[in-house]
Amino acid sequence: MDKKLKTSLELEVKELRARVEKLEALLAESVVRPKEAPAPVVEKKPEIAPEIILAISAAVAAFLGKRAKIHQIHLTGSTAWAAQGRATVQASHGIVRGLR
Repeated sequence: MDKKLKTSLELEVKELRARVEKLEALLAESVVRPKEAPAPVVEKKPEIAPEIILAISAAVAAFLGKRAKIHQIHLTGSTAWAAQGRATVQASHGIVRGLR
């Protein structure tokens, strides 16, 4: 075998071994290791101020014409339906430019 060819093949084998070792190291790093499960997030429900409850009960009493017992009050967040409704209302307003 030609000495130049043998030297180039040995060099190429060394380079390939180095690449394989590098890839094996990367693979070892990327292996998914079991992690500890995060602690469950307990969502604290917000308290409703007594003034708000009083205002709601007054509105119910005014609507019904008599006192009513309120059993539950739930706070609701903004939903996609509400956002779409607001967008529709806002889009229905014409923008008048140049008149001041």
